[in-house]
Amino acid sequence: MQKYGLIGFPLHHSFSIGYFNEKFRAEGIDAEYVNFEIPSIKDFKSVIAENPNLSGLNVTIPYKEQVIPYLDELDKDTAAIGAVNVIKIIHKKGKVRLVGYNSDIIGFTQSIEPLLLPQHKKALILGTGGAAKAVFHGLKNLGVESVYVSRTPQKGMLTYEELTPEIMKEYLVIVNCTPVGMYPKVDFCPSIPYEELTSNHLLYDLLYNPNVTLFMKKGEKQGAVVKNGLEMLLLQAFAAWDIWNDNL
Repeated sequence: MQKYGLIGFPLHHSFSIGYFNEKFRAEGIDAEYVNFEIPSIKDFKSVIAENPNLSGLNVTIPYKEQVIPYLDELDKDTAAIGAVNVIKIIHKKGKVRLVGYNSDIIGFTQSIEPLLLPQHKKALILGTGGAAKAVFHGLKNLGVESVYVSRTPQKGMLTYEELTPEIMKEYLVIVNCTPVGMYPKVDFCPSIPYEELTSNHLLYDLLYNPNVTLFMKKGEKQGAVVKNGLEMLLLQAFAAWDIWNDNL
């Protein structure tokens, strides 16, 4: 039996374990998917060593960047992003080779592309973590220029306090890559000037629980197009399966 899994900490709200085990049952695939809730990235080597039938892993917070030094190789897009959420485990002649990929960029790009209009030339990316980096490169591939928005001043980034009416008018795509507004804290949202939003804006929230976040509700109230991250989640899961089963 093949084994797949997820590393992260904590893993209370894992979508992947339910999705993949249901897929295996429905399609008659002799495999299982398990959660590896490891308190430190140092435990990663033990996961690999103790599970010789492991064929692939997903990676979530807080290890998307921390896992990179433990890998043998990164694909081109992933190297540029600097964050991994899929690991292909290749067993050959008694040796194990670990290759890092990023399916977030695939899922996000496929999900947002149909919503982009000619006026959507510039984007604000709320957050600076691994998912934000995937979004940045995904938008770049789609010809959209982006800038990160951070809570703390950083070179080449904006802070929330710097989101003036002029900037809001210029940057018509806003992607929330932070956990602000996620269940159970559904009464919170990123601190942007929502009153400056218009029907020309597109708000994309990587969160999917709740289905409609406060970020999305406030955007809708101003006439903006909004979308949550559920489709992206499904598309990146499809991409992960393709990566694990592609004979590279």
